[in-house]
Amino acid sequence: MQKIWVTGLLIAASLVAIFPLLWMVSMSFMPEAEADAFPARLFPQHPTLANYADLFAHQRMGRFLVNSLLVASLATVLSLAFNVAAGYAFAKLHFRGREKLFQFLLALVVIPAQLTMLPLFFQLKMLGLLNSYAGVVVPFMASLFGIFLVRQYALGLPDEMLQAARVDGASEWMIFRRIVLPNLSPIIVTLGVFTFLAAWNDFLWPLIVLSDDHTYTLPLAIAALSQEHIQDSGMVMACATVTIAPVILLFLALQRHYVRGLLAGSVKG
Repeated sequence: MQKIWVTGLLIAASLVAIFPLLWMVSMSFMPEAEADAFPARLFPQHPTLANYADLFAHQRMGRFLVNSLLVASLATVLSLAFNVAAGYAFAKLHFRGREKLFQFLLALVVIPAQLTMLPLFFQLKMLGLLNSYAGVVVPFMASLFGIFLVRQYALGLPDEMLQAARVDGASEWMIFRRIVLPNLSPIIVTLGVFTFLAAWNDFLWPLIVLSDDHTYTLPLAIAALSQEHIQDSGMVMACATVTIAPVILLFLALQRHYVRGLLAGSVKG
């Protein structure tokens, strides 16, 4: 009986969490009259793909989708390159001031990200990176969370394995490429998923950096579309569905590696 109650509560909580998403998808197939009807309808009486056709034919949704894919992919690649190397260095390479520098980085975690946006904005302005994808990607290149996550996982790598490779004459780059990276693959996938989702869903920073609507990412496109078509709920919901569909598919495809990286990192940390 206890298992039945627990299972029932979990199912009820899952339905409450997933209901807005299901309703959003349902509304995206409704004509304008049905989507804005009162009382609201749960399922479309006359399903249509007109909202999606209008998005890609007249609202430049394909362009915004490519923009988001480009920004999120660049942010993920650069984030993995810098954070994985830095996290491994803090975990396994011995250099002067390593512990103090890492403690200083941890202390910076308590600073809200919003406070750093203004000085970062002026730095990008001096570099001429405003209204460019490079300006959007810069904050994702190195993150305290990513460095900390990789470091905690890398601490579990046996020192004897790395030392044996050095004795055999392997260079540090060879050790990092052939030994460290394969063993860090679960946490690399986890960090990659985190970064891709954060860059894909980011709204505030692209809103600050990007001024040309041709460079807008999907979150900015949704905001602009909701203002322009505030009465057309079906089209707005179709835009939101297009926005979340790729990240949900990505998460489902990498879920096994994602969970394994989180659990292994927590144990080894």
